[in-house]
Amino acid sequence: MKSIELMIEKTILASRWILVVFYLGLAAALALYSASFVLKLAKVFMVAFTLDESEMILAMLGLIDAALVASLVLMVMISSYENFVSRFDEAKVDLSWLGKLDSGSLKVKVASAIVAISSIHLLQVFLNVDQLADSKIMWLTIMHMAFVISAVALGYLDRIAGKK
Repeated sequence: MKSIELMIEKTILASRWILVVFYLGLAAALALYSASFVLKLAKVFMVAFTLDESEMILAMLGLIDAALVASLVLMVMISSYENFVSRFDEAKVDLSWLGKLDSGSLKVKVASAIVAISSIHLLQVFLNVDQLADSKIMWLTIMHMAFVISAVALGYLDRIAGKK
């Protein structure tokens, strides 16, 4: 019976390596997203001197939004790999710049990034307020506030868990 239990435990533990497929997929998606970013940047360069101030702000907010999304993907890839699959070889890779990213703090950072991304989208909406219906603006604001409340709640729960 003990040998069956050991085999099950080894199988379950080894199955964590299946997650690598997801992280490699995220890396491929990040590469595609970076190509998309370069195209957006090229478009901004081509029309930069013909845009008025609000259009230029909207273009830059789009670029900032893309950078935040890319950072979020990278943060999830690295921290999830290290938390759930395997530690990076510390002798070859210095991850001190990443900070402490256990599963609890990762949730808070992801929620904060989502709030930042949502804020940028909402700012873009407010800059185009004439082109949208009031009800759509209201629902986008409500959704943003739901993200904010969720992030605050996750931060509070993480703080409570850290005190124990």
